[in-house]
Amino acid sequence: MSENKSSKLIIGIHGLANKPEKKTLAKWWEASMIEGLNINSRLPITSLDFLSVHWADVMYPAPDPKPDVYREAKPGDLKYYKDGWMDYLRSRVLDVGGDFLDFMKNKLDIDNAAESVLKGKLPDLYRYYKNEAIRKELRGRLTKAIVDNRDKRLMLVAHSMGSIIAYDVLRQLGKEDPTLSVEHFVTIGSPLGLPHVKHMIVKESPFIRTPSIVKRWTNLADRRDPVAADIHLSDDYEENYAGVKVKDDLVMNDWGDINHKSYGYLRTPEFSDLLKTFI
Repeated sequence: MSENKSSKLIIGIHGLANKPEKKTLAKWWEASMIEGLNINSRLPITSLDFLSVHWADVMYPAPDPKPDVYREAKPGDLKYYKDGWMDYLRSRVLDVGGDFLDFMKNKLDIDNAAESVLKGKLPDLYRYYKNEAIRKELRGRLTKAIVDNRDKRLMLVAHSMGSIIAYDVLRQLGKEDPTLSVEHFVTIGSPLGLPHVKHMIVKESPFIRTPSIVKRWTNLADRRDPVAADIHLSDDYEENYAGVKVKDDLVMNDWGDINHKSYGYLRTPEFSDLLKTFI
């Protein structure tokens, strides 16, 4: 990889819960991004300049022995939100009666899903906030990745709880070294809009805003993703001193289940558009 100022690097940081071995997770993240570029953007690339920041080993004694194995999308599944959401509604609205809002609540069960998922995953977040040594280690790994590659143009992609770690690191780096720069901060399936998370941010800094070293921030969320229950961060985070404000964009995560999986987010057409522009 070139070390000159024009070189580019995508840094990824994963989210909640145990993960496969570091190299495997990095391979699957890269595969999902490449698949999206191949299908959505017609870019026949086979590799990316990608660095994965792995932290699950701090929380868990061994890698997940039965992880969700990466699988390619089914033909026609990767759609922009506008088309994908209308298809989703059309396939279901004929099966339910009554008020549309009742359909949204009962059929998707967003409220209950959010509660059950967050209860099941919060131990990681709880330890992050309560254990200083863990918090320091997780932040330190991402900090090192950014600082060690400060001579490159950086895109930082943060999934789920990884977006909390990333936000905290970017805010701190902005205070310590304002000469650092992250060209594009992309949050996917992020819980940064949750009241408890914002409360913890305020405990460290009185302002909730775009980190000063971030030149562009895009937040991608699927309406069906209970971890990203607040799909709009733009009304929670103020612009930074340079006028950079988070831009929210809805996507259709094709992975299924609770539509939170990172691989599904990383191959959405909306993310592919961002990645294509960066590379």
